[in-house]
Amino acid sequence: MRLSRLVAAAGVGVLMLGASACSSTGGKPDSSGGGDMGAGTADTPRFTVAMITHEVPGDSFWDLVRKGAEAAAKKDNIELRYSSDPEAPNQANHVQSAVDSGVDGIAVTLAKPDAMKPAVQNATDKGIPVVAFNAGLDAWQGMGVKEYFGQDGYIAGQEAGKRLAAEGAKKVICVIQEQGHVDLEARCAGVKNTFPASEVLNVNGKDMPSVESTITAKLQQDPAIDTILTLGAPFALTAVQSAKNAGSQAKIATFDTNAALVDAIQNGDVQWAVDQQPFLQGYLAVDSLWLYLNNGNVIGGNQPTLTGPSFIDKSNIDAVAEYAKNGTR
Repeated sequence: MRLSRLVAAAGVGVLMLGASACSSTGGKPDSSGGGDMGAGTADTPRFTVAMITHEVPGDSFWDLVRKGAEAAAKKDNIELRYSSDPEAPNQANHVQSAVDSGVDGIAVTLAKPDAMKPAVQNATDKGIPVVAFNAGLDAWQGMGVKEYFGQDGYIAGQEAGKRLAAEGAKKVICVIQEQGHVDLEARCAGVKNTFPASEVLNVNGKDMPSVESTITAKLQQDPAIDTILTLGAPFALTAVQSAKNAGSQAKIATFDTNAALVDAIQNGDVQWAVDQQPFLQGYLAVDSLWLYLNNGNVIGGNQPTLTGPSFIDKSNIDAVAEYAKNGTR
């Protein structure tokens, strides 16, 4: 599997973004219609697609995913039914409910594949096409899922580790906000592969005051830590405060961004972010089901379709700021 990942990644590369190839996750989508993109509606049969994610309430990353899914649904004449739950058994129940309601297709995240497998199997057994995105890169092919859209967390972690080494970091903590989440674990494992002087710090991502105090305590306990690497934009902003609380000079970098993080990168509070283009993940998940339902198309040749990683930093943040404010990047 690792070899196939590397082959898939070789065609995509790790992009340093410019004005024409830039991305970030944004904050809550702008309701003014900035993400409409002026697309027409397909003259194809009306289908119903369920999108079920492991979204944690308040995490702005998922606003971008949903915005992309809604843009594709509008273009493709699809009724989109979105639901989410951070607890895997509850997420699986949403999948089963979608199966029972007779949807035409399902797009799902597989953060905890073992818990999701029975419900996904029930869907495929009934002939409902399922695509996966964002999490579950190692699991989707063995679950009867037709396509996968997202970044390879391990490769993304490796690239982050290489950058940390090039920038002269000495000791890094990789902060995981949901223990057991396969993609988050893969990111920190990738970092460890290319930057051995890193260690995992598990925090409770559902309790931001607890996240802040846990990171603060770790910095106070180990003054040698000179970099905090978080796996989501809200946690990066919290880490900025934790460093201040601890009187630490540790730098902060992160995976994923949102509109609020734009200012933090511009003013230097956060050094850089690794982007996986969540709007694109949501869009491709829905659009791929439209293609399959209408024309039998399958994207990727039984390999994942990679949407990242890309780096966003001071050199290119201005190019993505407008899109972030519009809620589309």
